Amino acid sequence: MTAPDALILGGGVIGLTTAYYLARAGVRVQLLDQGDFGQEASWAGAGILPPGNPRCARTPFDRLRAHSVAMFPQLSDDLKELTGIDNGYLRSGGLEFVGPDAAHAVEEWGGEGIEVQHLTASDLHQREPLLAADLGAAVFLPEMAQVRNPWHLRALIEGCKRLGVQLRPGEAAQALVRDGPRVRAVRTAAGDIAAATFVVAAGAWSDQLLATIGCRLGVRPVRGQIVLLHPDKPMLRHILLWGARYLVPRGDGRVLAGSTEEDAGFDKRTTAIGVQGLLELAIELVPALAQVAVERSWAGLRPGSPDGLPYIGVVPGIDNLFVAAGHFRAGIQLSPGTALLLKELILKEPPGTAAGAFRLDRETGHR
Repeated sequence: MTAPDALILGGGVIGLTTAYYLARAGVRVQLLDQGDFGQEASWAGAGILPPGNPRCARTPFDRLRAHSVAMFPQLSDDLKELTGIDNGYLRSGGLEFVGPDAAHAVEEWGGEGIEVQHLTASDLHQREPLLAADLGAAVFLPEMAQVRNPWHLRALIEGCKRLGVQLRPGEAAQALVRDGPRVRAVRTAAGDIAAATFVVAAGAWSDQLLATIGCRLGVRPVRGQIVLLHPDKPMLRHILLWGARYLVPRGDGRVLAGSTEEDAGFDKRTTAIGVQGLLELAIELVPALAQVAVERSWAGLRPGSPDGLPYIGVVPGIDNLFVAAGHFRAGIQLSPGTALLLKELILKEPPGTAAGAFRLDRETGHR
């Protein structure tokens, strides 16, 4: 097998999207994963895409997110044209419950050039008649969107295949083989795999692989549990945001209730207390959900970083090894922007997004 130009380690949404953009640029790409593609945190999430305006975003993270979510409509159309697979992209709008801080929330969202409306109680129930009373103030974000994670991943996998990416599931990278200022190969059970460029995008497992060359970023697993409810008929129109938790209505009427944040190591089991808390949230927001069927629950391991920002860039001292990891809860929403930035860095193109904030040698307090 001919050595690829780029070997990507990790087949979640970050690795798949990076492979897709590199292959579109004519790069010969191989993609390895220890299991099946897209079956870890990328599959487990809710696919919420917060609104963003790249021209007005204040911080590097917000600019990356805004740029990334702005890419989703075109990416979705391109994937559908290439593969015939609809990724479920839908601009459903969202309601963010902000309590007494409604004016501040309007100012914050509006200051970033995002359309936002302060809703009174009557406005709120006109939009969502089944909401509980006395939930406090909310703002409406009409540009909030969502994708169906499993559908999006299927589209990316098929898109990569059609662009000639060599997909190698069930092939775990055991170690990086370094030769001075470069990585020469990746060691697997089947032997070493050479390449010109390497990308570690292994989510919560990234640090385990990077440790084989003495690099430790502090990326760790953070468990997130989700419950899927299946009403007999659609009950919600909009995404509901309640602090760090949410309800997401799908187009077929199902409702996702998420999500927990737990330091549980690499344990992906759901727990009684975790599921109970999510069901209590769902019923608190929409009392009628107390009577609907619980279809299933699951958990994913999000890759957290010490300062909450992802790592995107080259490993200091190794000029052909790149990392994209630590996206925590934002893997889906940041995936197009991250992949495009990586493609620009690898091909030495001028980056469209400031990369400095995400470099691996930034000060994070973790060392």
